[in-house]
Amino acid sequence: MTAFSGCESCSQYVYNDDYECYECMACLDEDETARFLSGTAESCPYYRNDDEYAVVRRQN
Repeated sequence: MTAFSGCESCSQYVYNDDYECYECMACLDEDETARFLSGTAESCPYYRNDDEYAVVRRQN
């Protein structure tokens, strides 16, 4: 299995000014955190596309 790599386009992946790095704001439980850290997670159940134009494309 490969690790999920779509975090950069997720709306929950935000920049933290205090620590000067990006972090995930989703509330992962202990098992989900272990899967992500071990690299065995295929997808994130909390992923939300940060595409601000998605609504506009749907209207056309």
